[in-house]
Amino acid sequence: MISSQAALHAAYGGVVPEVAARHHLENICPVIEKAMADAGTTFPELDAVAVTQGPGLVGALLVGVQVAKSIAFVHGKPLVPVHHIAGHLEAPSLGADVPFPALALVVSGGHTSLFEMAARGQYHLLGRTRDDAAGEAFDKVAKLLGLGYPGGPVIDRLSEGANDRAHEFTIARIKDGRPDFSFSGVKTAVLYHVRREGIAPVADPAAAPAEIRDLVASFQRAVVTALLRKLKEAAQARRPRSLILTGGVAANRRLRRDAATLAEELGLPLFVPPIALSTDNAAMIAAAGQVAFEQGRRGGWDLDADPHLPLG
Repeated sequence: MISSQAALHAAYGGVVPEVAARHHLENICPVIEKAMADAGTTFPELDAVAVTQGPGLVGALLVGVQVAKSIAFVHGKPLVPVHHIAGHLEAPSLGADVPFPALALVVSGGHTSLFEMAARGQYHLLGRTRDDAAGEAFDKVAKLLGLGYPGGPVIDRLSEGANDRAHEFTIARIKDGRPDFSFSGVKTAVLYHVRREGIAPVADPAAAPAEIRDLVASFQRAVVTALLRKLKEAAQARRPRSLILTGGVAANRRLRRDAATLAEELGLPLFVPPIALSTDNAAMIAAAGQVAFEQGRRGGWDLDADPHLPLG
C-alpha cells in the first residue's frame, strides 16, 4: 500500500522537504488503515511495529516514528527501529531464498552503495558514492533537459531503442582503489555537452527528439557500466554465492538486463525485487523489521528520527 508524492514534487524538479512531511502527515493514517484492512488483520494480532528511523528527510521520518510509537504504546507491542537501506537489502528475501554470503548493490535516489551480506541482518559496507547518488544524477540530467521528475523512469523510457553509443562519457576511476562510485563527472559532462551544442529543454518529454533520446541513452549506459563494473570487481575478489540488485533505480530496465548478463557471466544467481518492492515501500521495512525483531533489537519511547543514521 503506497501513497506516492511524485506528482506533488514534479513541479519543483525534486523533493521539497516541507511538502513531503505534510503529505506524510495527511496520508499516513489512511494508508495504515487501508493496509490493515487489505491484510485482514488487527493491531492486537501483530508481533511488533517496525519503523524507519533513518536516514532521510527528518520531517517525513518524524511522522512515521511518532505514529509507530503511538501504535506500539497503545497496543503494548515492541517497537523495532529499522534503517532505510536495510529495508532495500532485505526486500529480495520477501520472495526468494537468497544464498549467503551475497554482494548487494543498492541504487536509489539518495544512495548508491555496495554491501557484503554474510546473512540476513548482517551488512558490511564495501563502497559508496562519493558525490551524487545514481538516482540523483538521473534526476539532475532529466531536469536539465526538461524531462520532468523523477528522472529515472523517463530516461529509462526514452533510452529504449535509442543509440546509446552516440556519446562516450568517461567513467570515473577512484584513485585509492576503493569500490566507491562517483557520478558528478558524467552528470557535468552532459551539462557541458548541452551548453556546447545549444540543446534546449524539451516542451513535451513524450515527443523528445532523437538527439535527446540518444544523449540520455548514452548517459544511462555510462551510469550502468560504472555500477556493474564495481559489482563485478567485488564479486571476483570476494566470491559470493549470489548477487543482489535493489533500490529504486533497480527498476531501470537497462540496469536489470545488464546485471542479469553479468550474473550469468559470473555463474551466480541474481536476486532483484519486483518493481513494486524496488521503490521505497513499507513491505521492505517490515522484512528488515522482522530480522531486527528476531535479533532482539528494540526501540524505547524516546526513539527519535535520525536523518544521518549509519547502518550497522
